[in-house]
Amino acid sequence: MAILNKSKKHILIILLATILASCATLPPPEYRPPSKDYVTASWYGQDFNGRPTSSGERYDMYDFTAAHKEMDFGTKLRVTNPDNGKSVVVIVNDRGPFISGRDLDLSYGAAREIDHIGKGVGLVKIEYLGRDMRYVKRIEYSPALSAVAMTIQVGAFVDRSNADRLKQGLEFKYKDVYITTFEKNGQKFHRVRIGSFDSRDSAFTVASKLANEGYNTLVTSREKYAP
Repeated sequence: MAILNKSKKHILIILLATILASCATLPPPEYRPPSKDYVTASWYGQDFNGRPTSSGERYDMYDFTAAHKEMDFGTKLRVTNPDNGKSVVVIVNDRGPFISGRDLDLSYGAAREIDHIGKGVGLVKIEYLGRDMRYVKRIEYSPALSAVAMTIQVGAFVDRSNADRLKQGLEFKYKDVYITTFEKNGQKFHRVRIGSFDSRDSAFTVASKLANEGYNTLVTSREKYAP
């Protein structure tokens, strides 16, 4: 009986060792932190350096800034790389990312600060730290404002690609965003505008929302030929 028990123990030890060895070769389960505090972040750099952001500021790839689809401009976030615990405080001053599945676009400088450059795209932890209210804008009105049909102008650019990018950013939240062109002193400008309004009050409602988010806003007349 003692010999049989020893044999059973020996077999049990072999089986246990085999199981442990096989488990050791399996890859560890992917760690995904709670979704409410974590977002998928990418970064953008040289290709956009010096170009206007959706807030009107010039993009400086070395500043600690970020682009988000909906957060008010001036929103301050602490962004932490969960892989190494490094953090950076950024200010949202642009719209993006424009690729599905991504939530936040860090500036090159911010991504470099937390060693996110090589990773490219991945989870980061975000913490809301308040807002810089200097980003809230005033509503401007055109001196020759018509009471028949009004629109809201959010930007005007010589470079059509800048207008297209602002339009794309506005379309995350707004409908009827369009671009018109006009020439002044031989120079063509591309104007980014929103909507058609038949009263000053209705235009003011939307313009107030835009200005509070941090967009430059001009309530002006809508040309008959505009789309």
